[in-house]
Amino acid sequence: MTVHLTQLANGMRVLTDRMTSVETVSLGVWVGVGTRHEPAQINGVAHLLEHMAFKGTARRSALEIAAEIESVGGQVNAYTSREHTAYYAKVLKEHTGLAIDILADILQHSIFDPGELERERAVVLQEIGQAYDTPDDIIFDLFQERAFPDQAMGRPVLGRAEIIRAIDRETVASYLRRNYAAPNMLLVAAGNLEHGAMVDLAQRAFAELPAESAARSEPARYVGGDLRQARELEQVHILLGFPGFAFSDLDYYAASVVSTAFGGGMSSRLFQEIREKRGLVYSIYSFTHSYSDAGVFGVYAGTGEEEAAELMPALCAELRRLQDGLAPAELARARAQLKAGLLMSLEGTGARCEQQAAHMLIFGRPLDMQELIQRIEEVDADAVRRVAHHIFSAPPTVTALGPVARIEEYGRLVEDLRA
Repeated sequence: MTVHLTQLANGMRVLTDRMTSVETVSLGVWVGVGTRHEPAQINGVAHLLEHMAFKGTARRSALEIAAEIESVGGQVNAYTSREHTAYYAKVLKEHTGLAIDILADILQHSIFDPGELERERAVVLQEIGQAYDTPDDIIFDLFQERAFPDQAMGRPVLGRAEIIRAIDRETVASYLRRNYAAPNMLLVAAGNLEHGAMVDLAQRAFAELPAESAARSEPARYVGGDLRQARELEQVHILLGFPGFAFSDLDYYAASVVSTAFGGGMSSRLFQEIREKRGLVYSIYSFTHSYSDAGVFGVYAGTGEEEAAELMPALCAELRRLQDGLAPAELARARAQLKAGLLMSLEGTGARCEQQAAHMLIFGRPLDMQELIQRIEEVDADAVRRVAHHIFSAPPTVTALGPVARIEEYGRLVEDLRA
């Protein structure tokens, strides 16, 4: 058994996955708060905090944080999602203690210097502008907004520019104090390490974490609908989606198998029918995004203005055909793709660390690889039909960005899906 889990006295959990064949350790702290835990008036504060955590502590300046980890050849970074925020590092095994010390320092002793806040505010505003200028990126924010309107689940992770401009130092600091508590935090490490040593390091390093978190979130409510933005672009970017599956749903794995068969590779239905046979797109794929209490299943396509009129009926036809299930060969191929992806991920410390963190955050326990493979292998024709039925159980979500004039109107598209 290479995976071990310990809960510290303060409630923080420490999980390690030992890999003696490597010389490195990937580790990170996952915090159980993200965009959906933000009040509307400070949307984007979780992401801004993630940036500010690296901008100086009582012991280290922003430059010292970066220089100290890079002087030993290590890397440190972070990301914010709708439900979690992660701070992670990768180092040679002998520098594991340094990496833990830096992560503990920025999560407990950040000073949020006002000058640094103004500079980082400008950086985040640039990031928002860059996302706006990347249509195949921002289209997913538009989709989320339309699928989950007027609720935290539908707000952008980066926040809105007008809100970011107004967030002050105390707002950022108080968000950390209220939400970054030991029982809501998870330290995960994978690589050449000893579990007991990691527990001892964490026990000392994270001793000052608060004991309780004020994090709260409202239940996700899928609504669906239509959102189109005309913009002068060479292509029109389209997302067509439906209600999906929460991580806890019995058909969570079945949805992944269906998405893989439908639009997950060069042999998938969408790639073969829409791109190879019809030549309507350069890029098309299906996706399933899951959350703790909801999810979405959808298709992304980028196409020319002239081709858009033909694309949507063809896409609707393929979605209708999905309700008839998958051929045995399609189902077997999709299961093989997912299993191979899981097994290949075992080869890197970073992927193993991320995978174990995801299991803990989603299921509350580490999952054995054989258990995951068994769940994929158990996906059968009945599960595929359940997934297809669920997808069509609510109105679709349509978002489009670019020259949108030739995309059929929403009501007709709904009729086409039900034909």
